[in-house]
Amino acid sequence: MSSGPVGVAVVGAGVISAEYLRTLAAFPDVRVVAVADLDIARAEAAARAHGVPVAGDLATVLALPEVELVVNLTVPAAHVAVAREALRAGRHVYGEKPLALLPGEAEKLLAEAAERGLLVGCAPDTFLGAGLQSALRAVAAGHIGAPVAASTAVCGLGPERWHPDPAFFYQPGAGPLFDLGPYYLTALVALFGGVERVAASARRARAERVAGAGPAAGRVFPVDVPTHVSALLDFASGPTATSVFSWDAARPHLHFEVVGTEATLSVPDPNRFDGSLRLRPNGAADWAELPVAGRADGRGLGVVDLARSIRTGTAPRASGALALHVLETMTAVTDSARRGAFTGPPTPFVPPAPLPVAWDPTEATLG
Repeated sequence: MSSGPVGVAVVGAGVISAEYLRTLAAFPDVRVVAVADLDIARAEAAARAHGVPVAGDLATVLALPEVELVVNLTVPAAHVAVAREALRAGRHVYGEKPLALLPGEAEKLLAEAAERGLLVGCAPDTFLGAGLQSALRAVAAGHIGAPVAASTAVCGLGPERWHPDPAFFYQPGAGPLFDLGPYYLTALVALFGGVERVAASARRARAERVAGAGPAAGRVFPVDVPTHVSALLDFASGPTATSVFSWDAARPHLHFEVVGTEATLSVPDPNRFDGSLRLRPNGAADWAELPVAGRADGRGLGVVDLARSIRTGTAPRASGALALHVLETMTAVTDSARRGAFTGPPTPFVPPAPLPVAWDPTEATLG
């Protein structure tokens, strides 16, 4: 088995790549050796900005023998094609969410990885941050009693106000459910385990939207996905959750609370790695702060966890199996909204145990 840092190629030099490249540089168990993009000039600019030695297209970086792990930051419609090419080149894959547009595509991808003895991980990895890991430990320690239910909401006006190229957010594989839903659903699955069935309703407020920033400002583009989704989720372990995902709300609103038999827990924003954790016991007049312990570094915690799994043979936490279950759940939400009936993800899932408090991505563990 190999030793030392895992060589990484980042594929897709769009907006989110800057955060990955910044945080991965601080993790000694990975070493970013290449950046790829369809736009070679954009890949070269990202590589220069972050001190990465090689830039080029996908074929160029996959030809590098030092690349062991591909971090796939392409648009959702390209996730499977890029991941499949990486697997067939013998590389492990960590992808941005969603794992695929359709569960069947994700299943085939994971099956191919297993056949080749390769690992697949997937964002979001925010649930590995200090805020949500502290919430998982609080629930596991019995601070709320037996978990009963959760209530979550993420509402706003949509990314076209600030993103330089927002049209893809309103195509299949995105929208508020597929873009923001993975953060909330991954956190809920980490808390409660697998989803058993869902019921949902969904709507689209406008058929077109207008880009508000950058070179695309003023461009009108179509909206091909629901922009307001309400879902009821029943978990196999017993609890239930209500979740709202909306880009039609004039007042931004974030909410995540977990109700237990003994107390209610206010959980940090699942789109962040940090945040405060508050507990309100039954009958208490106010909230009490709980300690938040662990790392809160930024996007890339899942990459370093996967890199350590590659070296040690352990299962990654931000795994392809978790991403598949979340994708199946989002697809079930979409199907339920269309059919007006309960439906459910077909694949059960058992969540990973919380990280040890001492887990540190900035520690060199691979020799």
